Amino acid sequence: MSTRTVLEEGLAAGLTTQEIYRELLRRIGEDPARDGLAQTPERVEKAMSFLTQGYAMDVVTVLNGALFEVEYDEMVMVRDVEFYSLCEHHLLPFFGKVHVAYVPSGRVIGLSKIPRLVEMYSRRLQVQERLTTEIADAIVQAIEPQGVGVIVEAQHLCMMMRGVEKQHSATVTSAMRGVFKTQMQTRNEFLSLVRRGGGVES
Repeated sequence: MSTRTVLEEGLAAGLTTQEIYRELLRRIGEDPARDGLAQTPERVEKAMSFLTQGYAMDVVTVLNGALFEVEYDEMVMVRDVEFYSLCEHHLLPFFGKVHVAYVPSGRVIGLSKIPRLVEMYSRRLQVQERLTTEIADAIVQAIEPQGVGVIVEAQHLCMMMRGVEKQHSATVTSAMRGVFKTQMQTRNEFLSLVRRGGGVES
């Protein structure tokens, strides 16, 4: 019996979230009443609420007006932003670092807001490819820069704990917009800055 089936049956029967988790424990062969598991449904509900809090956030609120008029047209980069997310296919974690750069066109974003954007999108059920493009597109829409580059490096527990079970594999995705896509010099500068921090391999 799949987790999805348990959830569907539970919702149809009008069970609470904790009751559904309790039923899931029962179906995998556990006793949800034993000491170690008695409070697990409550803990899982709280954990999932925290891990998916990005659904309750939006770009406008996260940026909170921290967009500033500045006469600066060189690259701005925030590197090594740590993140944790949940794979939407298996509900297993994937985690790593995000590198974000953009070339302004009259406006910049408050530096702390870029990690907050990463946090907002990563605290949802995700695939790494979509996470990468969502961060890039949010910056494009917010300040209409000359270009944006985003690189995400991550390890996926759905590959490490199950399936191919490759513990040292890493997945790298990128999203290039504007001059990062059309100008090789800009893209190469971005990649060089990422490598300097020990990120993407040369």
